[in-house]
Amino acid sequence: MGIDAIFVDDNDPPPQHRARLVWSYLEIEIIPQMAWPARSPDLIPIEHVWDMLGKRIACRSALLGTLHELQQALLQEWALLPQQTINDTIASMPRRCQACISNRGYQTRY
Repeated sequence: MGIDAIFVDDNDPPPQHRARLVWSYLEIEIIPQMAWPARSPDLIPIEHVWDMLGKRIACRSALLGTLHELQQALLQEWALLPQQTINDTIASMPRRCQACISNRGYQTRY
């Protein structure tokens, strides 16, 4: 990790959700953690990618009748999703984090 890295997760309760080993490592290594409410989709890039895939699947004219058809459709749409779109979503993280810190009073804890 870089020296300016901040550990980010969704703080999903209960606290036992995170292994004691992880808690210990974060404390021993003095890794800063960004605190925010559980399940904050605006700060989880993959949530945006899943949303994009869901919208692409919903726009299909053919109904998906089986789990296999859904799996195949997701694989097809994933292959068609422009890499630049994913890169842009990831690149937006500093802006999203700063907006959350500024607008919502979230804090970084050490």
